[in-house]
Amino acid sequence: MKRGLFFRLSFLIIFFSACLYKYIDVQNHVARLRMELPELQSKIHTLLEENKRLQYEIDQFEHPTHLMELARSIEYSHLKHPISEEILSMAQGVALKDPDKVEKKSQSYDKSFPVAFGAK
Repeated sequence: MKRGLFFRLSFLIIFFSACLYKYIDVQNHVARLRMELPELQSKIHTLLEENKRLQYEIDQFEHPTHLMELARSIEYSHLKHPISEEILSMAQGVALKDPDKVEKKSQSYDKSFPVAFGAK
């Protein structure tokens, strides 16, 4: 009887020790992640500031006055402005229409009225 009680108690102590070890291991992992968090936040903040700075530079470069200054410079003097006849433009919505479907609709006929198209 005492032997069975001893095995049960030793099994319970070993199981409790394993659970306690696992809990402490998880807490250590969480503590490590919390210590890394401020460093990651500062890196993110630095990247966001760098993105803002680069976006400002892009906006300054693409500004129409800067582009006109570049067009007047010697480096880009070989480029020419297109003449208005060279510029192709399309009416809004024309590009969205499929020419094959437009032709098929105009060539198809309604089979409910065969006499109108000369069919028997």
